Amino acid sequence: MEYSHGYTSASHPRLTFSSASSRRHLATAVAADASSSTTPPPPATTSDPKIGRIVDDISALTLLQAADLVSLLKTRLNIQEIAMPSASAAPVAAAEEEAPAVTFVQEVVKEKTVFNVTLESFEGGSKPKIIREVKALVPNLTLIDAKKFVESLPKTLKENLSKEDADKMKATFEALGAIVKLD
Repeated sequence: MEYSHGYTSASHPRLTFSSASSRRHLATAVAADASSSTTPPPPATTSDPKIGRIVDDISALTLLQAADLVSLLKTRLNIQEIAMPSASAAPVAAAEEEAPAVTFVQEVVKEKTVFNVTLESFEGGSKPKIIREVKALVPNLTLIDAKKFVESLPKTLKENLSKEDADKMKATFEALGAIVKLD
């Protein structure tokens, strides 16, 4: 397709225009050309046919399949998640004068739902109360075992608790004078 400035997409893959109206006109023409075209993009050309097949396969994926592929590759290649900053809203006039805006995908942060309650330390005078609470909390624990448990801190009191149960347990022990950490 030939654009109003005489350029064709095949002969000039990277076009630069100085005015915002030229960029809008070009974007409209490219979008119209892309929507009227029913032929798929040409297969990838490379010296290695294996790479070309991989590129063709990836370009045929749906958005959800591509997201799954990225997730699987991050896991398999041990790539850590990096928080991407969210794009701020810029004035429209400034956006027209600058290069096209880039949209960042913000990862959904999963809230932790399972907690371990760890008894870190306690105040000196609260030791007997904490020993009794530990004995009541842990089944089949004798008073002597509960005392040894409390004297060898930090120790994990309970594992795999819901947030609500972990907060209740933390509040109980903090009321007795203990320092408790949720992991």
